[in-house]
Amino acid sequence: MSARPATARSSPPPALEQGAEGVGPRLRHLREQAGISLSELARRANVGKATLSGLENGTRNPTLDTLWSVTAALGVPITALLAGQQAGVMRGTAVEATLLQVFEDDTVTYELYRMVVPPGAAQHSPAHHAGVTEHITVFDGVLRAGPADAPLTAHPGEHIHWQSDVPHLYEAVGDRPVHASLLIRYPRP
Repeated sequence: MSARPATARSSPPPALEQGAEGVGPRLRHLREQAGISLSELARRANVGKATLSGLENGTRNPTLDTLWSVTAALGVPITALLAGQQAGVMRGTAVEATLLQVFEDDTVTYELYRMVVPPGAAQHSPAHHAGVTEHITVFDGVLRAGPADAPLTAHPGEHIHWQSDVPHLYEAVGDRPVHASLLIRYPRP
């Protein structure tokens, strides 16, 4: 669910309407806990060092693309950056996702989202860390999603899933918005 413009939009929207102020300290803590320098995380996540510095210092509101890239590079679920806060709606170029629940057991973290994909643009996501899978059930509309080189199509009532440790996409097919649930399964390292 990361943002890469597929339309004439000048830049991706901030991912979070509210709650972005707590992301910086958690990002710094996770980075330091992993023993990674700011420069090294920027390289691994393919995100500018100035962008990461701005996030850690609370002077930037991250895009969804940046959040996914950084958490993939750290090998943690996105909710590790949102811990203890109400995430509300996260927005990318072509996806709105509302976090409904986080489930954890000894070896896996699950994030459950309500997702809306409006027609007209594709949402491109970078690869998550190894072993992450995504599971989508479509309730309304037709969705094309999955690995960027071999996306799957789901109609109302259908379920699709894939290994999301590869670049992947989400796109409404036709002129109706897609309403779906998204379950992301993150194995712990």
